[in-house]
Amino acid sequence: MRAQLAVIGRDVSLAFRSGGGALHSVIFFALAALVFALAIGPDLALLSGLAAPILWAIALLSALVSLDRLFQADFEDGSLDTIVETADFLELSVLAKSVAHWLSAGLPVVLAAPAVALLLNLPAEGYAPLLLSLLVGTPALSFLGAIGAAVALGLRRASILVAILSGPLFAPALIFGVGAARAGAVDSPQFLPAILLLGAITLFGALLGPIAGAAAIRLNMTA
Repeated sequence: MRAQLAVIGRDVSLAFRSGGGALHSVIFFALAALVFALAIGPDLALLSGLAAPILWAIALLSALVSLDRLFQADFEDGSLDTIVETADFLELSVLAKSVAHWLSAGLPVVLAAPAVALLLNLPAEGYAPLLLSLLVGTPALSFLGAIGAAVALGLRRASILVAILSGPLFAPALIFGVGAARAGAVDSPQFLPAILLLGAITLFGALLGPIAGAAAIRLNMTA
């Protein structure tokens, strides 16, 4: 466990120190929301109704644009070889790097969401459900995205392949995340079931992502 905490601390520190994943994800999140707001135009009612789906879609895209570096930097400098050779359970190391990815790229997007939501005229009653759905659901994007990042490890134009592989895996989180945000905004009884299902998707991702990601890394490292 101490080794995994060290991996999380190192990756998060590097991400914030270099202005990498954290800064880029927030800038992308804000700029994409601005583009949507400009594209939809001055219809505030329409913009308000689409705010939650737009914010969730942009959060998903923000995760995609940073996933290709999840293992690539360690692969290029040889650190990944050391992790594979010394880790008792490579799955735990993959889980640790996924957690670090969410802390450095996913959590900043969640924290920026209230400010960005102003651009999209999100109703006041929609803020809490949206933030809760993002907090519960966005970790699944990092966990499941680790599968695509591991499969594409070492390949040219890996970012495109990661997006192709990870996109379908993100669909359930997007569907239930938007559903929870919308249901909570109108105080619908469907809010709690949607949040619970979203939490189940995250837990499933925390189990499947490290197992499949570790298997893909072993395959790529021995190929």
